[in-house]
Amino acid sequence: MTHGRISNSRRLPIAVALLFLLAAGASVAEEPSPAAVAGFNSYIGRVESRLDVQHGSAEAYLAPEDSARLRAGSLVIEQLTPAAGAELPGALLHDWRGTAFVPGAKGADFERVMRDFRGYPRYFSPQVLKATVPAQEGDHYRATMRVRQKHVLTVVMDTTYDVTFGRDNSGGTGAQHGYSVSRSTQIVEIESAGTAQERALSPSEEHGFLWRLNTYWSYQERDGGLYIQIESVSLTRSIPTGLGWAIGPFIESIPRESLEFTLRAARDALRKP
Repeated sequence: MTHGRISNSRRLPIAVALLFLLAAGASVAEEPSPAAVAGFNSYIGRVESRLDVQHGSAEAYLAPEDSARLRAGSLVIEQLTPAAGAELPGALLHDWRGTAFVPGAKGADFERVMRDFRGYPRYFSPQVLKATVPAQEGDHYRATMRVRQKHVLTVVMDTTYDVTFGRDNSGGTGAQHGYSVSRSTQIVEIESAGTAQERALSPSEEHGFLWRLNTYWSYQERDGGLYIQIESVSLTRSIPTGLGWAIGPFIESIPRESLEFTLRAARDALRKP
């Protein structure tokens, strides 16, 4: 399976281009524009409406995939971002979906792993460094995580999410299918993380590597195991004019690689010993 790896021969020009990107200064990044936020929210509304319809049908609870391929151990990764909707004023929107199958797993296993936020540094290492749950009320959580993304440059962010779980226990046999919705409420870039010089960057200092991130999980028990499906919608800064040739493919590969890592790690955590 392709992982979007970057050859060593291309790393130097990409690294140089990224230095130019950082040197472009706060006037390029800052906060996303109101128009970009409105475009992201409008897109999210359509995604959530689609998922509401999808989750209303037991037969079509997951987006259709090649179940034989999944049961053979493959991950199925798809880009859903429409060509006309990827670019927003000063920003890029990314929408990816991934599906996997976990033999022998149950919906209760998904609930156990995904609700265990304090265990995320173990399940999703090395991307998740720490996680806490400042508040919980039933199926609704407020979760905070420190995450690290390493793609030529290493970026550390403190993130806060509003997370809700839902499930259908129809048939009286336990959780046959369910979902979770995670919406970012705050993302702060951290400079010199883990050192005495650590500090949170102000909105005018941040580089716009990640402005918004919504994650939608769906799961369904059948065929002797558990199908899990994740859709990730994110908003990042746009690529400055003249640098697309160097860092465009790199910037666009990060959401896919992050989703694939998360899906693979979740599948591994759900596997029976």
